[in-house]
Amino acid sequence: MSPLPETINEGQACTALAPMQDVTTWEFMKVVHQFGSPDYYFTEYFRVHETSILEKHILYSITDNPTDRPIFAQLIGENLEYIERTVSELKSHPIAGIDLNLGCPAPKVYKKNVGGGLLINLDHVDKIFGLLREISPHLFTVKSRIGFEDTAPFERLLDLINKHDVDLLSLHGRTVKEMYWADVHYDYIAEAVKRANCPVLANGNVTSYLKAEEILYNTGCHGIMIGRSAIRNPWIFRQIREHLAGDVVFQPTLGDVFAYSQSLRETLFKESVPEQNQVNKLKKFFNFIGLGVDPGGQFLYEIRRVRFFEDMDDVLYRYLKVHSDKPFATEPYPGLVARPNRETQVKPLVEVAYC
Repeated sequence: MSPLPETINEGQACTALAPMQDVTTWEFMKVVHQFGSPDYYFTEYFRVHETSILEKHILYSITDNPTDRPIFAQLIGENLEYIERTVSELKSHPIAGIDLNLGCPAPKVYKKNVGGGLLINLDHVDKIFGLLREISPHLFTVKSRIGFEDTAPFERLLDLINKHDVDLLSLHGRTVKEMYWADVHYDYIAEAVKRANCPVLANGNVTSYLKAEEILYNTGCHGIMIGRSAIRNPWIFRQIREHLAGDVVFQPTLGDVFAYSQSLRETLFKESVPEQNQVNKLKKFFNFIGLGVDPGGQFLYEIRRVRFFEDMDDVLYRYLKVHSDKPFATEPYPGLVARPNRETQVKPLVEVAYC
């Protein structure tokens, strides 16, 4: 087992931006870095199959790292030959390590026996771990859930983590079938901390720097991995560092959120892409940002219905710029939900594949 890269604040609990498909791109990494980087970044997953190649847009976030922090390359796949080929191709690039996805809960993924689907077959996971431990350059890490249908695989999963000297376990405290909606089982993360020989990052519903402190205290974990809450609040990693250091914690206003929205627009803008497609992509981010704008959800209601930049700019100006001195909520407002099939006020635009 090898040591992890140094954290920004030496000796402090580490933070990581979780891998999210179509979100943790080069562009989003650049924006997050602008507002306060985590200690580590993880890429979207490289798909590994018979004809797979390293996706250029994911590879670009590694070769043209827009941050000053280590980036881990995440893989999703199950064929040993194809995994070995992919790792061989990645070795020539500046990665901090290889991360294996054992947690993606999307049915179209786990039905192919990859991502969270691998938790059904731990005998095969044993073989994959053995291969990756042998061939991974630098660090070999794992991102997992605590089980598939239930937590039956959990104990053996930890045994395999120890058997193959995994360098870091990022553990989402839900089963695959629980998706994002059940309560997070932090007690399982605490158990992993006790039993695993490697550092453990806690993942799941880390909604604020205060929640991060609570999870760190209750689980004893090495650090925190954050996904969707970093879309809503890109200052969260900075806030965690400041809070743990006993410093004054930065409290963003709606004016700061307006600046964030403009940074997203400028960074994600592509001249060749139709306007409505670009607006729809931005709405995926505003679907989460809006959870902290107003308690009644009016911003969400309006932003989800815009189709063109002109309309989007009008909503952003009226809700964010005009009220620039108003505090941005530390926690999401109760009753507002960004996930499909769980919306209580307005139908959401799109899911974020958070694996």
